[in-house]
Amino acid sequence: MIWLFVLLWPLLGIKPEGLEVATTFSVWWRIAIGCASILVIYQLNSVGAFNFITKPVGEAVGGAKKATSTLPFAVWAFAILAFAVAYPHLFGRYAQDVAINCMIYICLGLGLNVVVGLAGMLDLGYIAFYGLGAYTYALLSVHYKLAFWICLPISAGVAGLGACIIGYCSMRMRGDYLAIVTLGFAEIVRMVLNNWMSLTNGPNGITGIKAPGMYWPDFANGMTLEHLWLKKLSLIYYVILALVIFTIIAVYRLNHSRIGRAWEAIREDETAAEVMGIPTFYMKLLGYCTGACFGGMAGAFYAARMRFVSPESFTFLESAMVLSMVVLGGMGSIPGVILGALALIALPEIFRDFELYRMLVFGGVMTLMMLFRPQGLLPPKRRMKAEKD
Repeated sequence: MIWLFVLLWPLLGIKPEGLEVATTFSVWWRIAIGCASILVIYQLNSVGAFNFITKPVGEAVGGAKKATSTLPFAVWAFAILAFAVAYPHLFGRYAQDVAINCMIYICLGLGLNVVVGLAGMLDLGYIAFYGLGAYTYALLSVHYKLAFWICLPISAGVAGLGACIIGYCSMRMRGDYLAIVTLGFAEIVRMVLNNWMSLTNGPNGITGIKAPGMYWPDFANGMTLEHLWLKKLSLIYYVILALVIFTIIAVYRLNHSRIGRAWEAIREDETAAEVMGIPTFYMKLLGYCTGACFGGMAGAFYAARMRFVSPESFTFLESAMVLSMVVLGGMGSIPGVILGALALIALPEIFRDFELYRMLVFGGVMTLMMLFRPQGLLPPKRRMKAEKD
């Protein structure tokens, strides 16, 4: 708590007229009382003081889990998909905007999950591929008038090509060294985007980007096709929903393929995997490029949705946020990454009144997660079974 007070004082006690302690102390003592209460409850629970409550609750939770497990997975998937499809009709514009932001980060988190969660490579510069995809679509849309659906695979390919170039030079590194290389690559990309005025317009960004479009049958004058621009937020929502579904299916299939097994073997012990005949360098490079492709697709959608891109949207803080979603939800777990994205994007919107303390709470939650549940909120089942064995 003394350490917390030292952190809070510069944030709350520095005023134009000088230093003060009253504001910091008024916030600090509430946090201190809350932490002390939680500690007392935790100690009492550890000695069994609340067994008369925890046992019935545990039995009820176990019964609920058994009841839900009786339903097939297809039923739950259909129910979730039906709710997602009906979402724009149930909620307003603000809720749709938050949902779109969440789904963008779900795509980014699932892409990074391939790199970090499956292949076990620490990537601190993943947001660079997000930026490459966004600027690829922005340049092709503004200068060559190409449609979004044509540019979407091109953006993914450009991001994958960038990952192949940097990965071919760095995939023989491990651990902290690889993290430093990826971080440096992200900063190089951001500086190039910020200073190449003739191509990217520098810090001013690129405007005039076209929204996604589609052809719709028109029966007014016979059978014709009418082109519609998807500018309404409810229509944009369905575009990112389709991308999220595609990303989930693709990552799931990769995870349960021979390639996914090879990535997991490299993650657990790279030396043993290489001895067993897995080409570790090329498999790591494949995982790095695959994750980058999903980031490039998310970047293309971001540019189409905002119709404006600038280098300020692709900073290191965004990479740290996406990595936090993967770690918080559970590395290698698709439901965990989705839950982590919802927790870090949707919850701050709900608690906007505490905006000044958002990053403080975020850091505290991540610290507690690493101390008490390092495997994440929803770790993959295979890893949990391996740890029990």
